[in-house]
Amino acid sequence: MGKVDNARLERRTALRNAQFVSFMAQQGLGRGIASDRHEARLRRQRLVRFVVAASVGGAVAWVGLESARALSLF
Repeated sequence: MGKVDNARLERRTALRNAQFVSFMAQQGLGRGIASDRHEARLRRQRLVRFVVAASVGGAVAWVGLESARALSLF
């Protein structure tokens, strides 16, 4: 059935009745701890990817430096 695009809520919602969505937003309801779990999961995945990439980059740099130091001894 598709989703209702309610620009005032600045997110897409599965609720079909725009008036009900507006009422809920005005009352401050429906904004729990994890109101948009999908976006939160995407942010966590992006953070994990960055941490993994930074770790791999650091490991490659460390191996490169240690190899250069070992080669300089010979």
